[in-house]
Amino acid sequence: MGKLLWQPSRDRIGQANLTRFNDFVNKKHDLKVESYWQLYDWSIGHPSDFWAAMWEFAELKASRGYEVVIDDLEKFPGAKWFPGARLNFAENLLRHRDNRLAFVFRGETRRSARITYADLYDHVGRLAQSLREVGVSPGDRVCAYMPNLIQTATAMLATTSIGAVWASCGADLGPQAVLDRFGQIEPKVLITVDGYYYRGKVFRILDNAAKVAKQDPFSTECCCSFIYFGEA
Repeated sequence: MGKLLWQPSRDRIGQANLTRFNDFVNKKHDLKVESYWQLYDWSIGHPSDFWAAMWEFAELKASRGYEVVIDDLEKFPGAKWFPGARLNFAENLLRHRDNRLAFVFRGETRRSARITYADLYDHVGRLAQSLREVGVSPGDRVCAYMPNLIQTATAMLATTSIGAVWASCGADLGPQAVLDRFGQIEPKVLITVDGYYYRGKVFRILDNAAKVAKQDPFSTECCCSFIYFGEA
């Protein structure tokens, strides 16, 4: 066995979410779980109790609660988890509206950006409104041709907040590779940037994005929109 390089302090262990969840489970189910492996054994021995406790501990926001945790433990694959529940992914990720940091971005050129939960909520709301204005509704597909940016995550949250389906691919892919991916889902909106940095160089992708937009399935009655964030 290799040398142990780091071990958390007692204070850090005591403040960990896993420790808090362990304490929550012990209190709720009158258990005496004292280690990770004991918690693991209980979770696989009592999966319904475990996931119900996780739902409650995580304080998941739902417009409609679940009927049962799982409909049939003997059915795999095909078992349905939390049937009857209805919730929004973005609503749960955007539950905080304060000045704590939501994202810290550092690019290859050492450019750094930060955004708080309060600002992220505002940005997501404004972009979601723009998507609605171009006709996006629940069930529509929105895709992104973008690198890893705070704006990419913002676009994903805006999309899912209105019940649309999100798909993305990296900005380094060529037009045909992008079409091969997105052509399967008939997206309604394409979100892109003007370029990206790689190994100290700027790569412009607007021409590639334009080629994608002129091809099926984009060249249909659906609206194909570009939202430029100007990161490069």
